[in-house]
Amino acid sequence: MKKIAIPIVASALTAIGSVWAYEKIQDNNFNTAPQSWNSGTTKTGLHYASNSGDVAGQPVDFTNAAESGVKSVVHIKIKKAGKTITAPVWDPFADFFGGGGGQRMQQYKQPDVEGGGSGVIISNDGYILTNNHVVAGADEVLVTINTRNTLTAKVIGTDPQTDLAVIKVEAKNLPAITFGNSDEVKLGQWVLAVGFPLNLDATVTAGIVSAKGRSIGINQRQSNRAVESFIQTDAAINPGNSGGALVNTQGQLIGINSAIASPTGTYAGYGYAVPSNLARKVADDIIKFGDVRRGYLGAALADLDRLTEKEAEELGVSKSDYNNGIGVYVSDVVKGSGAASAGLKKGDMILAINGVATNSSAVLIEQVARYHPGDKVQVDYSRAGKAGKVHVELKDQKSTEQLTAVQGGGAKALGALLKPLTKQEAGSLGVDGGLSVVEVGKGELASTGVKPGFVILSVNDQAVKNMAELKSALNNAEGMVQLSGTYPGNRRGQYYFSFPYSGDSGSSVE
Repeated sequence: MKKIAIPIVASALTAIGSVWAYEKIQDNNFNTAPQSWNSGTTKTGLHYASNSGDVAGQPVDFTNAAESGVKSVVHIKIKKAGKTITAPVWDPFADFFGGGGGQRMQQYKQPDVEGGGSGVIISNDGYILTNNHVVAGADEVLVTINTRNTLTAKVIGTDPQTDLAVIKVEAKNLPAITFGNSDEVKLGQWVLAVGFPLNLDATVTAGIVSAKGRSIGINQRQSNRAVESFIQTDAAINPGNSGGALVNTQGQLIGINSAIASPTGTYAGYGYAVPSNLARKVADDIIKFGDVRRGYLGAALADLDRLTEKEAEELGVSKSDYNNGIGVYVSDVVKGSGAASAGLKKGDMILAINGVATNSSAVLIEQVARYHPGDKVQVDYSRAGKAGKVHVELKDQKSTEQLTAVQGGGAKALGALLKPLTKQEAGSLGVDGGLSVVEVGKGELASTGVKPGFVILSVNDQAVKNMAELKSALNNAEGMVQLSGTYPGNRRGQYYFSFPYSGDSGSSVE
């Protein structure tokens, strides 16, 4: 009996010692003081902090972050009035009265559309940051805050390039969120997604940062100059989370939840958030100016590691000659741009912007998008294997219009600004060519609901790959035009738009 008791006592003492040691380690970890940060506000009252909250021994207790996040996140509901459209219908009696081959025009009233999403309070006096796709085209915007009060909101400004928007409610002493520093976000750190998914009440989900600098092509549906460098997370995000907050364990905003990767349209593992540093700049500009003032390098870019050997050959470059794909390849430089004035050349590899490594064009574009025209940025580059460094004064958006001309030119037709697809863009869509809608103005096309980013592939079943083929197809049209095409990154296939066409008067080539 004594022989049995001795091992039992020894085992008990060992277990007690292990528990004591574990608790001491945990106490040391949990009591580690968080990194200090200098909190403050911008001139527009946006609260921010300099760190991401990623500290050694992060606590697994999310209660404080969840509570503060829920107070600062709002539920947004929108309404769009149905439009009246005119479309052809088949009429068996039209020919008897000299009609147009059995067709006549008829007006339809589309039903009102209701939708919604989430938003984040960024100032005590009512400014709210959300996604552009949540409020774009809304005739009425209602915001429900954490106290259950519902207020009417005004859209202050939108930025399709980043899919961000700022709205405002008339209120005071609202619980504004604190901005964190998204540059300091690290892979594997804990994050919370806060929003109103699937028409549920305020909901908090937890996950980790699974990737940074992701580009998924979704913003190209809204802008041909899309800025995408998402934070990827596995915190559950569903429809309705759009515009909500991605926060760290200190409750600081590190991203605006914008999209999910899903074969079904609901959560399937990954969500994407606009980094808070970019979101803060966009919000600040919209509040100050009503729009976003964005600087541009004036260079065409390519990710060599994403090119096929044939595409690399067309650019005149051997992928192995340029740091094995590290950095971003400059495939062209706009004459008179900041990049050209600073001495950057075709064939250079841009390695960093203001000390931030640029391993993809998505990261490079996002870094530059934080600055205004007239700002200077330091560009680290490699040329034929030799390192260099220049300071580039960024130009305004007009400089990139020259880039469009370098890549093939644009044309105003149908009341829209169009641009031929590059070989790389066409290849990604699996087509020989097409025309991308850059901007929709006044004209026949405006009545169809076509949005920037749409790619025209055919007119009346006749393939169009360039402006000459488009004009030829329009000249052959007899009163009615049917466009077919797609949105890059869209899985729903072809879209078709029909409208009466009265000719290309007023069109001009740029």
